[in-house]
Amino acid sequence: MGSQRNGFHKESFILSVDMGTTSIKCHVYDKEAKIRGSCTTKVVPLYPEVGHVEMDPDDLWKAFITVVKGAVQDAGVHMRQIEALGISTQRATFTTWDRKTGVPFHNFISWQDQRAADLVKSWNRSCTMKTIHGVMKAVYFLTRQKRSLAASLIVFSTQHVTFRLVWVLMHYKQVRQAIDEGNCCFGTIDTWLLFKLTKGQVHATDYSNASTTGIFDSYQMCWSGFISSLVSLPLSILPKVENTGHNFGSTDPSIFGVSIPIMSLMADQQAAMFGECCFDIGDVKITMGTGTFMDINTGNKPHTSVAGLYPIVGWKIGSEVVYLAEGNAADTGTAIKWAQKLELFSDVQETSTMAYSVSDSDGVCFIPSFSGLQAPLNDPKACASLMGLKPSTTKSHLVRAILESIAFRNKQLFETMLRETHIPITKIRVDGGVSTNDFVMQLTANLFGRKVARPQHNEMSCLGAAFVAGLGVGFWKTREELKKLQSTDELFLPQEAAKEGNPNWEYAPILQSWERALQRSMNWYKQP
Repeated sequence: MGSQRNGFHKESFILSVDMGTTSIKCHVYDKEAKIRGSCTTKVVPLYPEVGHVEMDPDDLWKAFITVVKGAVQDAGVHMRQIEALGISTQRATFTTWDRKTGVPFHNFISWQDQRAADLVKSWNRSCTMKTIHGVMKAVYFLTRQKRSLAASLIVFSTQHVTFRLVWVLMHYKQVRQAIDEGNCCFGTIDTWLLFKLTKGQVHATDYSNASTTGIFDSYQMCWSGFISSLVSLPLSILPKVENTGHNFGSTDPSIFGVSIPIMSLMADQQAAMFGECCFDIGDVKITMGTGTFMDINTGNKPHTSVAGLYPIVGWKIGSEVVYLAEGNAADTGTAIKWAQKLELFSDVQETSTMAYSVSDSDGVCFIPSFSGLQAPLNDPKACASLMGLKPSTTKSHLVRAILESIAFRNKQLFETMLRETHIPITKIRVDGGVSTNDFVMQLTANLFGRKVARPQHNEMSCLGAAFVAGLGVGFWKTREELKKLQSTDELFLPQEAAKEGNPNWEYAPILQSWERALQRSMNWYKQP
């Protein structure tokens, strides 16, 4: 064989797959963390009804196999040169399946799905919740335990699995039947893939994925008996929770011809955080993809928020647990895709130039709220809107208003984070598709009044899962080594005029009118 003649057969690689909301990517990484081969395919979301967002489990499985084989082929290497596999997935998208046959009872229900919105609303308003809040406030008053404070502020959201799963139990008889027979498995995408890759041998997830379901107790580091009994979810269907870096089992040899150890399962935002090497307290990463996710490393303590920041487990590797506090805005990439469908521009790369071609947005404000507003506003009934349109408004003004709105939401999340965590910020790194937009990056740096770094390649979730898997098999030895592998960044520095407290800064009035438009968009959709 040619490759052996050149002595290449000794070289080994790490394989990593990122199952995103819009695409599935696989990369083959070498020791320098360079991408040697790649393969990507689109995710086709299904919209069976208004507000319902689903994915076909078999399509996802086939797509996974396709991108793995495609990336290895693209790299021109053999499956047997792959030392380990890491998997990063979108979070809180789940299905349930038959433990014996492995056949899903229904499609994956996406984190974007709104079918449980009314359930969530009625629960959040219910007497039960008011009682819990009251009791927990009293407990907090007596014990000063942060956990009780967290419980006194708990609000359910459609982005959590909790009520979408309750909805499934209410609507699918075969799921209830399987539960009664002890034959039902619940899983997010990582758990489903692991089950399939090991031919049904392993039903497990990791702490980062579990902590974003809304059914997990980040303080006790286990599934929450309290929440599951509160809303009647059977604990028996939930997977075993393992460390993020863990030998989850090996792929069945019938799938890729050899068996490959699965060495990391990781939720995509936490994986991006790891890929950005945000290992220290106060490190912040902002991923601007379909949604914007802003995370701050809070060290070994979960952060208790009063404004809708969510305490999640970043990763657990060995005995070390790292917690993050996270805020998100759901419709970053969605807004840009929508503008593209309207033919406001043809290539996303032009949007920055278009925005800079006009001096301001001509008084136009855009509110990017296709799926409600998250922290710190927390209003699922808000609508997306364009306000302040005039006969003089051009496409460039509209594009500028859309890009501004993304940076404005960044500012809201960032200020909430500063106010809530009281942690000094050590660095800010930005990744994700929308981060390639210079206008959004520069405006974000101006609004923060801080320097913001953008790495050269923005596939950070894939890299993070690869890093954890690679550390697990000794492919890389230390985190210091990983930091050295980081690609050189582009830095965006805040303009002088944007520095703290300058009353003449041009954006102050624009931001104010945008906040007014935001208020008008809130609570738009009424209860049916």
